[in-house]
Amino acid sequence: MNSILKKYGLTNQIKIESEEYNNLEVARVIEQQRNMYKVISEQGELQAQISGKLEYQSDSQNGFPAVGDWVMISLMDDKQAIIHNILDRKSIMKRSVSGSQKSGQVIATNIDYVFVCMSLNDNFNVRRVERYLTVAWDSGATPVIVLTKADLCQDLQEKLLELEDVSVGIDIAVCSAADNEGFDDLQKYVVQDKTVVFVGSSGVGKSTLINHLIGEEVLTTKEIRNGDDKGRHTTTHRQMLTVPNGGVVIDTPGMRELKIYTGNLSKTFDDIEKLASQCKFRNCTHTNEPGCAIKDAIELGDLDAERFASYQKLQREMSYNGLNSKQLENEKINRMFGSKKEMKNHIKKYRKMNKR
Repeated sequence: MNSILKKYGLTNQIKIESEEYNNLEVARVIEQQRNMYKVISEQGELQAQISGKLEYQSDSQNGFPAVGDWVMISLMDDKQAIIHNILDRKSIMKRSVSGSQKSGQVIATNIDYVFVCMSLNDNFNVRRVERYLTVAWDSGATPVIVLTKADLCQDLQEKLLELEDVSVGIDIAVCSAADNEGFDDLQKYVVQDKTVVFVGSSGVGKSTLINHLIGEEVLTTKEIRNGDDKGRHTTTHRQMLTVPNGGVVIDTPGMRELKIYTGNLSKTFDDIEKLASQCKFRNCTHTNEPGCAIKDAIELGDLDAERFASYQKLQREMSYNGLNSKQLENEKINRMFGSKKEMKNHIKKYRKMNKR
């Protein structure tokens, strides 16, 4: 097996699948900038673009190559290649994007772990962690919560306590680049044949973590803004890098808000779904019905009301995906008023009240 591609995670299974394509070479996408790609093959790094046939057959963003993909290429010369096929993906992480696009945007593929990075400064937000975990669990990879900038935190145990309900069954690593602590906890995931993607808001220190794992400053980093603890964008595109001790990592641009395209609420909110199954009525809305296990748990203090509100918000957001503008408007009307008829009745009543 080629030593270059083995460093990037080439396995016997991928090699066997690639042999089904005659006259093409296997490569892995290691960088993406709009419609241009950088791939690694037996020939080394190559600039690549997709073939006209692949572009024609791709009816959504999912059909285009993404960082992490194993692809079949043909060489144009010693520096350029054409991507003809994408091999089967074992995992795929996506997010929703603004506009009319209904297929979602691929963040990374063929990943084993998702490092959900959150800084322990004023930017710490449990609800944001829930959002990232919902997408991470849905990808087919295993999430790990990575808390950064521990040297700036004066209440670490309180923050860990806040994450208790969110992090059931999930490993948490606490790191400080300033004190050079916590990196051994990350290294056990970044090993041969494993791919790790780093996700999180701008300024949480993803690039700094990767630099420490690699052992040199390969990625540019910037300090957070003074006064508001908000990060500055440093990474502008997705890229894959090898780690000397084995394994590969994928750096991604910081996201101000991760919009959910598809997600696994059952995994992230297992406690809430178990409670909901105990409600007296199967179609319980958890508002005014008697025998509601959710309401009882909130009143008893066994369930955080904010956590349940977060669950409902993400549930609504996921059901909006794939709707056109008219369907989206109808869905919002139904949620606010129950139906268009009820909305019209509400407007009539409001107008009558204003005439008095």
